[in-house]
Amino acid sequence: MSQANRGVVYMGPGKVEVQAIPFPELALGKRKCEHGVILRVITTNICGSDQHMVRGRTTAPQGLVLGHEITGEVIECGRDVEFVAVGDIVSVPFNIACGRCRNCKEGKTGICLNVNPARPGAAYGYVDMGGWVGGQTEYVMVPYADFNLLKFPDRELAMDKIGDLTLLSDIFPTGFHGCVTAGVGPGSTVYIAGAGPVGLAAAVSAQLLGAACVVVGDMNPERLAQAESFGCETLDLRQDTPMADMLEPILGDREVDCAVDAVGFEARCHGHDHSHEQPAAVLNACMDITRAGGQIGIPGLYVTEDPGAESADAQHGNLSMRLGLGWAKSHSFHTGQCPVMKYHRQLMQAILFERVHIAQAVNVQVISLDDAPQGYADFDGGVAKKFVIDPHGSVAA
Repeated sequence: MSQANRGVVYMGPGKVEVQAIPFPELALGKRKCEHGVILRVITTNICGSDQHMVRGRTTAPQGLVLGHEITGEVIECGRDVEFVAVGDIVSVPFNIACGRCRNCKEGKTGICLNVNPARPGAAYGYVDMGGWVGGQTEYVMVPYADFNLLKFPDRELAMDKIGDLTLLSDIFPTGFHGCVTAGVGPGSTVYIAGAGPVGLAAAVSAQLLGAACVVVGDMNPERLAQAESFGCETLDLRQDTPMADMLEPILGDREVDCAVDAVGFEARCHGHDHSHEQPAAVLNACMDITRAGGQIGIPGLYVTEDPGAESADAQHGNLSMRLGLGWAKSHSFHTGQCPVMKYHRQLMQAILFERVHIAQAVNVQVISLDDAPQGYADFDGGVAKKFVIDPHGSVAA
């Protein structure tokens, strides 16, 4: 099979382009990939993690084909694929996992040992994650298809709910994972740091898990308004008021039961100095306002190398974190990539049975592949939207 293909390509700090790229092959280097499939991409999303690369805050190489949030239709299967067929519509976990190694067998698919020669864990179109071609494209190859892919049970229903289902590849499971690892449950009070798409997904997840009150903090009024639109309380962190003082009128308490860091390493100071970067600001704030014995989920991205950091320490991932405070309060911390397959089937069911409306919560906006560069610029400008790329015009129409 030989066809044209196009994708979103990182061209250096602040610049992406839509370019012609090779049509995918069922191959791993020179070896035939009989366990893989080729997808016609239906939707592929712009992630906040992509923005870290595009801002020049990682060591991503020029020419990298971007995109790790993929939903598509199977158009070709390798010989060894048994349980996925041509015509199936599937969600692709952003974690690439072999299903064979120790970690995969333990359900830790975010740190598969066999898909990245440099370190545990791999993803499509992401720096240091194995060199896999990204999925902000018209067509993409997915390995280990039987293990990785989530098949939607009804094609017509899937297309009807594609704005929600496209979020199963990353941000919905990631937000949910942040809440699960923070110990969110019925009656919990929860603080979510960040009202970007993952923070909003975490807020919806906290509600789905039965939280009594979800408080979202951010410095962007539009994003805070989006959180309020589905019942969250909000903190405007541009204020100089201590966070505990802002929490007390909402909760009748100065602390929350659980906290989720959905910001990551590009965190900024609170209050009048909010334009200044302070990479550990969110982690320290979460420790400050989480009750003794509470848990902190950290789905926000932290990197080992940040060439754009303001301090020499932060350039190598060394942050001024008040670990002594967390130790004194017996906090539990959970970091790392979300193992998407741990959650995506259950969350699919919640969508299909109308238990959650995740696309509405994160304000999905569908754009064309050609509009992707503008989508990146708008996302970086802080709009309260989740941009979903429709490469073939099958959704927007």
